[in-house]
Amino acid sequence: MDKILIAEDDLHINEMLCELLKQNNFLPTAAFSGTEALLRLSHENFSLMLLDLMLPGKTGEEVLSEVCSTKDIPVIVLTAKTDKETIVKLLRLGAADYLTKPFDNNELLARIEVQLRRIEAKTNTEKLEYKNIILDLNRFDAMINNKEVGLSKREFEILKLMMSEPKKVFTKNNLYETVWGGEFLGDDNTINVHISKLRNKLNVVDSSQEYIQTVWGIGFKMKE
Repeated sequence: MDKILIAEDDLHINEMLCELLKQNNFLPTAAFSGTEALLRLSHENFSLMLLDLMLPGKTGEEVLSEVCSTKDIPVIVLTAKTDKETIVKLLRLGAADYLTKPFDNNELLARIEVQLRRIEAKTNTEKLEYKNIILDLNRFDAMINNKEVGLSKREFEILKLMMSEPKKVFTKNNLYETVWGGEFLGDDNTINVHISKLRNKLNVVDSSQEYIQTVWGIGFKMKE
């Protein structure tokens, strides 16, 4: 279930939002001031934040500015203000969306779902999968069958490049210019050594199959 932080100092509205989210299979956490909201964020991970602007302690604008500069979660602002200047300022500060009070519960749920779908889509694009290998492009992790493969930066970049187009044959020139960022001067040994080490590390974790195929006279590709 997705955890959602509710920063709202009105007890009635906060309780209503908590109950609404529980009924729709979310895990709400209540905060009643800007300071409390930031404290919660420093100790827990949340999928999304609902933020009222008129908060005691740190204001909603201050919380929004700090969250958007330090966290990667969408913030939906709940505000009674409807003037265009305020809305533009909120969006420039980093708000993912806003809803004016009083709001319709179904509209709020729909806006929450839109933001969570965007997170899911973004997360999926930040991973590459081929056979049993999963590359996490944010954390620079390589996993095979939930077991970590300890790769160097160059080995990770080679695997990432080849997994991005698993049917393509990459020449040594392709590999060198992309991974090393320079002109290939015919130094086969550098690439061969890295490919060999990469193969061995994949094989240690999963010896049931080969992952990298040599295409003689051309280069390398992911083995089908």
